[in-house]
Amino acid sequence: MANTKSKGTADSKASKTSSKGTSKKSSSTTMKSSQLMKLFVDELKDIYWAEKALTKAIPKMIKNATSEKLIAALESHLAETVHQVSRVEEVFEVIGKKATAIKCEAMAGLVKEAEEIMEECEEGPMRDAGIISAGQKVEHYEIASYGTLRQFAVTLGLTKAAQLLEETLKEEKAADKKLTQIAESEVNVEAAEEESK
Repeated sequence: MANTKSKGTADSKASKTSSKGTSKKSSSTTMKSSQLMKLFVDELKDIYWAEKALTKAIPKMIKNATSEKLIAALESHLAETVHQVSRVEEVFEVIGKKATAIKCEAMAGLVKEAEEIMEECEEGPMRDAGIISAGQKVEHYEIASYGTLRQFAVTLGLTKAAQLLEETLKEEKAADKKLTQIAESEVNVEAAEEESK
């Protein structure tokens, strides 16, 4: 009987220890999820501002471009960007948050750089090459941002949000690839042949 009682006491202690450990682990996981959720929302506000800023910046690129292929690609991506703004708003809705934009300093800097390139470059192939360069910097920032946001959503179990973010990520990658094709097949070649004034 003594042995049985001793064993029972040991089992009880083990159970309490196990329960305590599980509780601590659960609390830790919840805290991490909460922190990640806050970061996810902050990053979402950041890219929301960035996309809205691009709906104003891309038309300036279109106005300054001369390559027909580049103009067509920019016009196509402008339409995508307008839809991407709506898609980010949909992500906000999915997570039950109000769509709010917080100034994205990185995108503001990239847009400013694009404006400076267009001012400094000669009209024609040189400026077109500069616009592509600036455009691809923007695309790479967006690819990094959407890739991160999608992974955050996956970790947080936000399946619908992850799907929406994946759609935009694919569009950004396609836009970057298109700009590379235009640069390599036409614009960069022409800019290399043109003499600077």
